[in-house]
Amino acid sequence: MDRLRKQLTRALDDHLAGEPLRLPEGAAVLWNAFTALSHARTLGPVGPNPIQHSEIEAWARLMRMPLESRHVAILAEMDRIWMRDAYSKKPAPEGVKTLPARSTQAITPGLFDLVVG
Repeated sequence: MDRLRKQLTRALDDHLAGEPLRLPEGAAVLWNAFTALSHARTLGPVGPNPIQHSEIEAWARLMRMPLESRHVAILAEMDRIWMRDAYSKKPAPEGVKTLPARSTQAITPGLFDLVVG
């Protein structure tokens, strides 16, 4: 199973880097599980959240897909790689304007009250 984990995580890394998807033999079931779970992931105030184990369990039960602990470990590792990529500092595509990560303006009491309440 360690070999499958390495192959799947490498395939995901390559795919996120823009390479064509090359799944190892027999890995389509776990890949499809990951993509289904990833499409259903929740969003927080700053972006996507990691896939929770409870979501994996619920998905497996609803889909009647028996997942063993080693499969869940592979899905968690794939999610870690996906999250790392989602939050990595990538340059904006050419022609796209971006805002600075931090405002140059000091916070005022009125702005604080507006945000916090």
